[in-house]
Amino acid sequence: MESFPEDEILKADGFDDALIAIDWNTLRLIYSVKKCVKILEEHMSEEEALEFFEFNLRQAWFGDKTPIWCEDDF
Repeated sequence: MESFPEDEILKADGFDDALIAIDWNTLRLIYSVKKCVKILEEHMSEEEALEFFEFNLRQAWFGDKTPIWCEDDF
């Protein structure tokens, strides 16, 4: 991350521990859905965390640099 100016990368605030990779073609960050939900569960119930994630993160569109959400809970 230090190799890129901040304006090239769009971070999901508060989810640094859920960051798992970067797409080098688009410079989009890739986050673990499972880890994001676990982070949210520190402040709310599992059901609330899942709902918050779906409506406030997964469905949000911030342009071409919108993070990628990796479904890793199989």
